Amino acid sequence: MIPKPYILLHGLLALLFLFGGHARSQEGQSVQWLSFEQLEDSLAKKPKKVFIDFYTDWCTYCRKMDKVVFTKPEVIALLNDQYYAVRFDAEVDSVIAFGGQTFVNDQVGKSRNPLHQIAQLLALRGGGFVAPTLVVLDEEFKVTARYFEYMDKKRLLQALNP
Repeated sequence: MIPKPYILLHGLLALLFLFGGHARSQEGQSVQWLSFEQLEDSLAKKPKKVFIDFYTDWCTYCRKMDKVVFTKPEVIALLNDQYYAVRFDAEVDSVIAFGGQTFVNDQVGKSRNPLHQIAQLLALRGGGFVAPTLVVLDEEFKVTARYFEYMDKKRLLQALNP
């Protein structure tokens, strides 16, 4: 027979583990970023608005958004609940199949900052690219808004909650 204090202690530890783990998991949540391939599968199963963060490795404001904005619980909750969120390196050198088409970075070797075809299609302003570029699309994958700048938490939440 197991002594009652042991059962009590065991139960208390189990509760602390459960609730303590839950609190940590809430704090440790992050935006559920998808690739374009994952996005296509998700859209086929359940249409939903789309948020795309076009970034580059050299962009200071992109890194700041990663650390300061995309870590805020309100931003995480909104993006995860109401949007499919995609992070896309605008200069990536990879082949991406999406919507029955193949997209590549045809500027590699031709430009100092080669821009992938997906970024060329969705993230240009006046023919040029500025990082970060944030694009919002509706459930039918039509662009509803583009933002060519760093956005703090307040401005991003306003943009995503029209």
